[in-house]
Amino acid sequence: MIGEFGFATLLLVAVLSSIVALYYVVERWWIKQESDSLMLPVTQLNALLSLSSLLLLGAAFATDLFGLEYVASHSNSQLPIFYKIAAIWGGHQGSMLFWVTTLCCWACVISFTKRVNTGYLKDVLWVMNLLIAAFSWFTLFASNPFQSAASFMQEGRDLNPMLQDIGLIFHPPLLYLGYIGYSTVLAFACASMMRKDIEFEWLVLSRHYTLASWVFLTAGIVLGSWWAYYELGWGGWWFWDPVENASLLPWLTGTALLHAHFAAQRHGMFHRWALGLAATTFCFSILGTFIVRSGVLTSVHAFAVDPNKGIALLVILALALIGALGLLVLRFDEIISKPIKALLSQSYLLLIAIGLLMVATFTVFLGTFYPMIYELIGLGSISVGAPYFNTLILPIAFLSLIAMGFAPLLKWHQGHYIERNRLIALVGFSLFSGTVCYWALLALVQFPQVAADELLVDKFSVLAWVIWVLAMWVTVSHLYKFAMSQLPIRRLASVLAHIGMAISCVGAVMNSEHSQEIGRKLSNETQFTFQQWQVVYHDTHWVIGPNYTAEQAEIECIDQHGASITLLPERRHYPVRVMNMSEPAIKIFWHGDIYVTLGEKLDVNSYAVKIQYKAYIRWVWFGTILMMSGCLLGMSSSRKVIKRADEQIQIT
Repeated sequence: MIGEFGFATLLLVAVLSSIVALYYVVERWWIKQESDSLMLPVTQLNALLSLSSLLLLGAAFATDLFGLEYVASHSNSQLPIFYKIAAIWGGHQGSMLFWVTTLCCWACVISFTKRVNTGYLKDVLWVMNLLIAAFSWFTLFASNPFQSAASFMQEGRDLNPMLQDIGLIFHPPLLYLGYIGYSTVLAFACASMMRKDIEFEWLVLSRHYTLASWVFLTAGIVLGSWWAYYELGWGGWWFWDPVENASLLPWLTGTALLHAHFAAQRHGMFHRWALGLAATTFCFSILGTFIVRSGVLTSVHAFAVDPNKGIALLVILALALIGALGLLVLRFDEIISKPIKALLSQSYLLLIAIGLLMVATFTVFLGTFYPMIYELIGLGSISVGAPYFNTLILPIAFLSLIAMGFAPLLKWHQGHYIERNRLIALVGFSLFSGTVCYWALLALVQFPQVAADELLVDKFSVLAWVIWVLAMWVTVSHLYKFAMSQLPIRRLASVLAHIGMAISCVGAVMNSEHSQEIGRKLSNETQFTFQQWQVVYHDTHWVIGPNYTAEQAEIECIDQHGASITLLPERRHYPVRVMNMSEPAIKIFWHGDIYVTLGEKLDVNSYAVKIQYKAYIRWVWFGTILMMSGCLLGMSSSRKVIKRADEQIQIT
């Protein structure tokens, strides 16, 4: 009965959203009146129905209802309960149900917006209901998670071992909240262009949705990076995998949207950019979903799904893109946007920043999809990997850091806040402090086998030094501006976000330039030296988990002072899935991690063991946390702006 009730609630969502969208078309454009309709209550009812459907699927997993094909394919009676719940979105069908539920919940949040202009709000909800109808019908016909199993099964096939991790519980939901959050921005933008007189108030209304979507998407990407780092056993945090790139594309355009949206709301500039980016960002979110579920690209993240289902997603993507950009083209001349008055201004610098983000987007898009198109037209098979992306993205990062450093020193329309001599002093101090910090870290985090006078020669990296100088330039210029003026919260938000970006860039480059690794064949009581540690391989033990068995190595690392740490990497075997997984052991330091992976068993007493030093890896994630903190501060400022706008409307 759980499957039947779940299917019925999802079917009601599809039917109700379709009916209310169709009725609104008749009411709005045929009868040409805007009376009180069922738009608000139906939108709120859909949220309850979709949540009920998701909870029913969760109940099916919790009760081991293997009569449902989706549950039988992604669960097992021995699977821990929290992984059973996370398995709801661990496969294609469940993730699409979660997509529909999240879309309904975002629409429900909009329905509680207290605005005087209710006609505009109904247009927004109409766009949202169109999206709900499209994705709910797609889920019902192509990705039904409540479909009965073809044959009776007493036991499930278990969840993919790579997904049996705490990262699965939080990574996909956060990513989807970001992806689908941009549907709200698209709805506000499209609804504004659907009005006879273009509704510029959409900028105020959608501000906190833009910020919230960016925070969720960033959190999802960062959590996925952390998950891949410690779970897959490779020791990397970003691989330029096609699915990673699929999440990066809306992040890049979403970051550009964030800045264009701010300029349009505060200064009446970049309004056309904001509308166009609202459309492209959500369309990139759908494109990311297509990549994961269509099977056209090979990835450790991708689900093996019939490509025909991907075609349906492409149709939804095409309709959304054509509809939104078509409205933009039709109303282009009516969209008011103030011009840039001077090259020496924040507004022109913002245009450069948006341009750099668009170049980065095109670079990632080309490197991700060109190999697929090249193969589809029968020209052969090619591979585009990290060297391509690193080579082209690095100059964009340089220019972006330079632009971010100048941003707080310029006025919005024309001129600057600082004298030339002080500017030279800031540049000189940034160069000096960046150099000192980099060399000090090289001297501080050194290894006994490397002589101090050889360290800077052997380990010095020009690339890392340049990034350190540019990061200090961003930090010094923002802190200078903050110290010299009384800045409101919204300015503090940009300070944190930009400094966070600089720290993440430092962490990424330091990790690339100063990480080390070594591989050894080890048996009982084998010893060798790695950096300042004496590594001793003691023994291997058998460990029995809830749904796996594991070989667990006991490895001790002793530093030059005699202090020791014990690391316990594992090699797990999942009998139901017949898969082996490496579970690395990690020791965290402020300047990097010791990362130990237990590999294949080479003979009766020996194993292949890889030990890596992952330099400054935590700095990447600390920087993103600062970026998200700045955005959250911006959200609090946004709520105050909306409150003031409400008060002004009520007074008038």
